[in-house]
Amino acid sequence: MDSAKWIAQLLLQIKAIKLNAKDPFTWASGIKSPIYCDNRIALSYPYVRNEIKKSLISQASQFTPFDGVAGVATAGIPHGAILADALGLPFIYVRNKAKGHGRQNVIEGEMNPGSNVLVIEDLISTGGSSMEAILSLQDAEFNITGLLAIFTYQLDYSTKKFKSNEIEVHTLTDYTTLISVAQELQYVDYDDLDLLSRWRKSPGSWKPN
Repeated sequence: MDSAKWIAQLLLQIKAIKLNAKDPFTWASGIKSPIYCDNRIALSYPYVRNEIKKSLISQASQFTPFDGVAGVATAGIPHGAILADALGLPFIYVRNKAKGHGRQNVIEGEMNPGSNVLVIEDLISTGGSSMEAILSLQDAEFNITGLLAIFTYQLDYSTKKFKSNEIEVHTLTDYTTLISVAQELQYVDYDDLDLLSRWRKSPGSWKPN
C-alpha cells in the first residue's frame, strides 16, 4: 500500500476522519459536508503520530531546501514541531491573530528574517487560514518554500488560491485517496460514493439528497 492510502486508512481507523453522507456535518463557515476531519486526534495515538511524522519527513524532501519550519495555529503546531525536531531545524508558529497582551506577536518563536520556511498545516479546506499564515510570514520577510499538510479536501478554490499565489503544496493524503480507501474498506456504500463525489465538485450547493 502506498503512503497516501496508508495515512488515509489510519485516519479512518482512529476516526480522525469521519464520513456521513446521509447526515452531514456543518462547518463553521456554514457549509454542509459529508466529511469531518480532526487530525489532532492522531496526536493521541503514538503509532499513527509516528507514521505521520515519517510521511512528513518524506514529503518535506520534495521541496527545495529550507532553513526552518512554521506551524499554522493551532493544529499545525504539534505536527510542525515534530517535523522540525526530526530534521533538527528551528520552529516557529503563526497565530490567526495577534495576542491581546505582551508583544502582541502574530509569529511566535525566533528565526532570522530572510530564512526559507516550510509551512505545516494539518488540514486544507478553503485554504484561507493557510494563506493568512503565509502572508504573515511573508510580511515578516520570510521566504516561503511551500506548504505541507496532512490532508486536503481538494476544493477547487483552495487549489486556485495557492496557484495564484505561486505556493507549492504537497499533502500526505487527499480526498480522492480517502474515498477510494473508504470504499475498499467498506466505510461507505455505493450511494454514499455518489454523494461524496458530488460534494467535492460543488460544496457550497451540495445537499445529501
